[in-house]
Amino acid sequence: MQNTLKRPLMGRVGLSLLACASLGLTTAAWAEALPLSVALSRAAEADPHLKAVDSRLRAVDGAVQQAGLRPNPTLGLQTENVLGSNSYGGIDGAETTLSYSQVYESPQKRQARQDMAVTQRDLLLAEARVRGLDLMLEVEMVWIEAQAAQAEADLAERRLHMAQRSQKEITRRVTAARDPLFAGALIDASVAKAQIGLDQARRKARAAKSRLVAYWSGNADIDLDETAFASPVLPTFISDDMPDAEVLRARERAALARVRVETTRPLRDKTLSAGVRHFNADGSVAFVVGGSVPLGRHDTNRGAIAQANAEAEAAALDIRAYEVQRARERAAIEARLGGYLAEVARLDAEVVPQAERAIRLVEDGFARGGFAYRDLMTAQEALLTVQAERLIILKTFHMERARFERLSGQWIALLPAPEAH
Repeated sequence: MQNTLKRPLMGRVGLSLLACASLGLTTAAWAEALPLSVALSRAAEADPHLKAVDSRLRAVDGAVQQAGLRPNPTLGLQTENVLGSNSYGGIDGAETTLSYSQVYESPQKRQARQDMAVTQRDLLLAEARVRGLDLMLEVEMVWIEAQAAQAEADLAERRLHMAQRSQKEITRRVTAARDPLFAGALIDASVAKAQIGLDQARRKARAAKSRLVAYWSGNADIDLDETAFASPVLPTFISDDMPDAEVLRARERAALARVRVETTRPLRDKTLSAGVRHFNADGSVAFVVGGSVPLGRHDTNRGAIAQANAEAEAAALDIRAYEVQRARERAAIEARLGGYLAEVARLDAEVVPQAERAIRLVEDGFARGGFAYRDLMTAQEALLTVQAERLIILKTFHMERARFERLSGQWIALLPAPEAH
């Protein structure tokens, strides 16, 4: 009767475990395999700054249109010789003039204003591309954090498996009175601690994925390719023409355009006017014609011209400074990347194999009674420490690589293009 009751219970437990396993497989199957390039594209397309760029481009178009407009004409009305004294005491001697005047601006001024407005469009587009690359660097850093968190979770899982394997052997030895009871208590505590560490690492990995997909309001059920993270390679330099340099060149063009604006500002604009004058005394009418030209006696705009020339010279020097700084930063990052690769290679070739061999030797000796349980735990901890150190180096390498990719324009092709105007 007792066996009859146990079988259905075990059957129900087995079915429950099978259902849970099937659910886990289903969830994993539905998890999206997300390449880095897709993540970067999604983040860039979801960036609200892109819509702001389109609005600013329309503003620049309006500025270009406004810069090409001519001055408005003036319609004037003037009355003289009214409400004075003696014979001018009333309005009988009034003279009323209706005039139309127009300022004839130099075409060079309008062209200079339009050219300067157009340079703002170039500057705006270049700054938007810089903003896009900075965002991609930010997203790639979060991507690396998520990959590292997943690798830490895998390492925590290995730690738990090693502790559980040791737990079986130590429990067997304690049961056979070959090891003291506190050895079993210690390994049980180690297993519990490893389980807690694994749970924390998995929560950290989940949080890192949630932070990543928040850039495009996505679902955190994603799979990150860990192959590239675990097997680092040196990057290649992609482009010598970067949006950062485009920004500086656009600023230089804007400064030169302002020089032309300030240079043409002293040009004398002629004002011509024509009108009709009415004499109230006898009802006569006469035409009035006039004109004016400003004298360039005091304000010749020399200060503004000198300021614009100095700003243009500074903009040219900024370009040279950027090129020097970029070359220096590239050399420094390449040196650090090479050092990290060399360090990982030495760990893989010299340290990790020896630590793994030490575990095998201790496990074999422990099974024969040649080593104490502390020797086994020490050997396992030594390997796990090396693997954790390797993980830290890999994370640092990939973050430096991300900065190098930003410096070399790795993801320029993924930048979304603004709307045509």
